Amino acid sequence: QVQLVESGGGLVQAGGSLRLSCAASGRTLSSYVMGWFRQAPGKEREFVARISWSGGSTYYADSVKGRFTISRDNAKNTVYLQMNSLKSEDTAVYYCAARRETKVQYDYWGQGTQVTVSS
Repeated sequence: QVQLVESGGGLVQAGGSLRLSCAASGRTLSSYVMGWFRQAPGKEREFVARISWSGGSTYYADSVKGRFTISRDNAKNTVYLQMNSLKSEDTAVYYCAARRETKVQYDYWGQGTQVTVSS
């Protein structure tokens, strides 16, 4: 079992930056693909970014490409999402999730952290 806890959300002005963290407990994350998702009010949850277990491969949604960076520190069992040049449309609850490399569905989810970007 993996427990995920996000932190780092908050209120920021458009153009600003935030760094989200996702700390894991219960099991080492080193064998898991980690992803970040977000859900804005009234919208479906959407994919933001993912990173391979080694950190050598990353993938981003077009809407955040070039502005967000996902990274991981397996020694700290933590995944990060650096968000720069934030826009009002980035306002959402951000969730981290974990899955085995061989699976498609994410098995473990955090409780989410709110990011609000004021214009």
